[in-house]
Amino acid sequence: MLVNAHAVRNMPGRKTDVADAVWLAQLCECGLLRPSFVPPPVIAQLRDLTRYRKKLIEERSRETQRIQKLLEDAGIKLDSVVSDILGLSARQMLEALIAGVRDVAALAELAHTRMRPKIPQLRQALEGRFAAHHALMLRMHLDHVDQLSAGIERLDVEVDRVIRPFSDQLQRLITIPGVGRRTAEVLIAEIGVDMRRFATAAHLASWAGMCPGNHESGGKRRSGRARKGNAALRAALCAALCEAAWAASHSRSGYLPAQYRHLLRTFGRKGQTRAIFAVGHSILVIAWHLLADNSTYQDLGGDHFILRNDTEARKRYLIRQLEALGQTVTIEPAVA
Repeated sequence: MLVNAHAVRNMPGRKTDVADAVWLAQLCECGLLRPSFVPPPVIAQLRDLTRYRKKLIEERSRETQRIQKLLEDAGIKLDSVVSDILGLSARQMLEALIAGVRDVAALAELAHTRMRPKIPQLRQALEGRFAAHHALMLRMHLDHVDQLSAGIERLDVEVDRVIRPFSDQLQRLITIPGVGRRTAEVLIAEIGVDMRRFATAAHLASWAGMCPGNHESGGKRRSGRARKGNAALRAALCAALCEAAWAASHSRSGYLPAQYRHLLRTFGRKGQTRAIFAVGHSILVIAWHLLADNSTYQDLGGDHFILRNDTEARKRYLIRQLEALGQTVTIEPAVA
């Protein structure tokens, strides 16, 4: 049985290997040891692939930042004009710089399609002091980026092969708003597809560290901070939350955007992090139900929180508020 060491700590100051063994035996005898989640071999392989892919993506992002820093050192402000420093147009400009081209007009003419109107700005941004040292460093950075991109593509192919038996579950998870294919792959890799390991959705949220903490003593709640939980799963949900929060601010349809706006009104602007965290909890709960019930996602709609409210109680509350201000209130139905 694999057990979380945090849950079986002995009393401090009395730690020896023999004392630990006796303590673990007593806990096991009394049934106080809870086994940890051990994924089956296929899910464990998928977990290794997705976690390593995440590391390579992060390293590629760091290498891109190094390229931007190198260009800044050479006085070239290309990233202030182009949105992607490794895009088609920008990459050809960088390759031309490495090849020895220093004519800013010739470099700016390498712009394609939507970059063509920005040629005057590109000429100004490409003015700098790009030397042979910068060309050497830039060549090494670009080669490393290409190597990382090739590794990521190779991992994508392997993830597609390993996850093929769970294609139905994958497609169901993708239907959740804000959850893309890669996020769904990480969800399956971290929690599996057999939800019998988690008695309820609340158990899964607690295991993942996506629910408020509970630290209360003497009638006082000391902290509601969530536990650490599964770091890889939380990172994947944070990526989904960015999409969900963006959808919440730009869309008026769907339950998750409506929940985000509802919580934002409840917590205020300073509670944006709490609202996003709550939306992440909802995404995980939805994922548990889709996997446990083999069901499809049914959106409750953007007007869910409006329909849930008691309109008559709301009307009486507003009338009392106006009467408290010394106003006389007369209610008339609106003309259709």
